[in-house]
Amino acid sequence: MNLAAAIEPHPAEATALISRGRTTSYGELREQVGGLRAGLIGLGIDPGDRIGIICANNWYFVASYLAVLGAGAVAVPLNPLSPVRELERELAAVGARAILVGPAGRSTADGIDRSRLPVLEFVIHSEGVREEGAILLDDLLETPAVPIVDRGPDDLAVLIFTSGTAGSPKAAMLSHGNLLANLEQIIALRGEGDPTDVGFGVLPMFHIFGLNVVLGTALVAGASVLLVERFDPMSALDAIEKHGVTVLPGAPQMWAAWAAMPGLPADSFATIKVATSGAAHLDPHVAETLRSRFGLEVGEGYGLTEASPVVTASIGLPWRPGSVGAPVDGVEVRLVDVDGEDVLVGDPGEIWVQGPNVFQGYWNDAEATRACIDDEGWLHTGDIALVDDEGFLFLVDRAKDLIIVSGFNVFPAEVEEVLLELDGVRECAVVGVPHPHTGEAVKAFVVVADGYSLEEDAVIEHAAKHLARYKCPQKVNFVEELPQNLSGKVLRRALR
Repeated sequence: MNLAAAIEPHPAEATALISRGRTTSYGELREQVGGLRAGLIGLGIDPGDRIGIICANNWYFVASYLAVLGAGAVAVPLNPLSPVRELERELAAVGARAILVGPAGRSTADGIDRSRLPVLEFVIHSEGVREEGAILLDDLLETPAVPIVDRGPDDLAVLIFTSGTAGSPKAAMLSHGNLLANLEQIIALRGEGDPTDVGFGVLPMFHIFGLNVVLGTALVAGASVLLVERFDPMSALDAIEKHGVTVLPGAPQMWAAWAAMPGLPADSFATIKVATSGAAHLDPHVAETLRSRFGLEVGEGYGLTEASPVVTASIGLPWRPGSVGAPVDGVEVRLVDVDGEDVLVGDPGEIWVQGPNVFQGYWNDAEATRACIDDEGWLHTGDIALVDDEGFLFLVDRAKDLIIVSGFNVFPAEVEEVLLELDGVRECAVVGVPHPHTGEAVKAFVVVADGYSLEEDAVIEHAAKHLARYKCPQKVNFVEELPQNLSGKVLRRALR
């Protein structure tokens, strides 16, 4: 088996990719990837070697990714906009032997200090470079193709950096079997893959959501992917209409942008068959606005890098704003208390996950791996959820973000939901801060909507009307924006 073989059975004339104004068929993609795969093997790349990919969402990324996997190596997708030192740290952490650099990563890659990466042998560029003797991707493409290297289900396919279930970023090890299992689980939600689908690929491919949910499912199904390097609400709508996009996945910020735009036609999303939101909580008010204005029912799911990533989904279920659906087939989910016992229906508990999509652990970090996967193979996610009588799962919060006030647990999401109901609050985030008497106190950071003026007392008084006293913010800071990572999650540690 090899995940790279996903593109092999599809009709040669079928469209695989739409990137930078050009269309690539499956036949062309197979030929291009075959040459690049052979070129990598010709350089001496061996199975198991780690290969960094510093590229935006375009043809270069897809060809590089499939070629690396096909050569039996391990793909390490990295953010092309990361600072040089961060890239150096990540490449060094996994012992990358080579890097493939797309156009967007050119300036960053040029700044990498090779002396910091003693294992790094090859830097392969997508376009002409200044260094004498540089390796160009186009030259490798001319290499006569060689067969895909066979791999086992437990052989590593991808290393993706994540903050993990807790702590600092570390590389999650995802095998061919992990990724393929989740792809089959995702495709089964609709009964089977639809090769006529056109997916909207704006979620970054160096993130597991974009890599496996968007790109992976399309390639396995023989569908097309419209690759988008940068999101702009209006140009995105034009592209959706022009290319007949049918599958529209995105982060909450994308949906919120469209929900807030006045004057959009009611049929703006007429071609969409499936709309999903993930990576962070989608405000139910945004979901309801999209439905009332455009007739678009955006379903939420839940996942994490360590689960390849999808654990639950709403596809095929009654529309339920605020819920992340139910577990996909083949995935077991438990909600447990602090003693490891299953909680009752309606009570919050930590999400534990088991299934073939659960990762192999963290690269060179046995301690962190043991901390999140127990002896029975259950992945302890650190996320808190509850399930209702109908089996719908609702996220409550991250366990590590719990605020403990005088011994009482405060879930930030509960406080944030109340604050968002106050007119004039556009966004907010809640964290715990040290307090001399109660251990911790609740502090809120609020982004005020345009045209509104709010005072700290008004926010605190509003919270006091809806929450127990110990849950109410003791301090409110007004800010221009909330710090977020590229997948749209608020960086609470930065606020602290």
